[in-house]
Amino acid sequence: MLEVVNLSKSYGKTEAVKNVSFRVNTGEIAVLAGPNGAGKSTIIKSIAGLLRYEGNIEICGHDNKSVEGKKELGYIPEMPSLFPLLTIKEHIIFMAHSYKIAGYESRAEELLKLFDLWDKKDKYGSELSKGMQQKVSVCCALITNPKVLLVDEPMIGLDPKAIRSIKEVLQEMKEGGTSIVLSTHLLDSVEGLWDRILIMKDGEFVFTKSRDELVDESKSLEEIFFEVTEG
Repeated sequence: MLEVVNLSKSYGKTEAVKNVSFRVNTGEIAVLAGPNGAGKSTIIKSIAGLLRYEGNIEICGHDNKSVEGKKELGYIPEMPSLFPLLTIKEHIIFMAHSYKIAGYESRAEELLKLFDLWDKKDKYGSELSKGMQQKVSVCCALITNPKVLLVDEPMIGLDPKAIRSIKEVLQEMKEGGTSIVLSTHLLDSVEGLWDRILIMKDGEFVFTKSRDELVDESKSLEEIFFEVTEG
């Protein structure tokens, strides 16, 4: 479970996020949406412990910057950043050893085959296209079996097969009890996955509801988004 309470973040005199609070329950996918500059990436990076902020963030009951909290967290950034002189296989090994995960080999093979990377596992990070780097980034986050997963624009740069694969994996993780925060502009791509929608504008939440709380269930996420952000 993820709990964010009174989160605020400023860059100089600019308030990027203004005292926001939300919870993502066990086995729930929360979609974080909003126009460019709304504060989505700031929230994601704050939860990941990459930014200083005001407020309180807990991951499965632990402070997000504690060792216990970090053990339960997975993060797929919008822009993958791989080690240029490590192979795909070595990236997976590095992550597994960092989290002290035993018996990860079969899961690693499963993930690499799912994303069509198995026959390329000995390629170096510097040799990979943007789409392949994104796939490796996904595999690195999933090999740790996180209880809370942050996903920032996961579909960008991926081919249709990889998009289908990542949606299948997210559904599988949701069913396994993982709490997922998914930030995306491609709302139609997550239409069948989400449980909670969090829409931001100017650093604040302007709409937060679970799927069960929606009065008009026929409306798509995209329709809700434009109604809320454009009136």
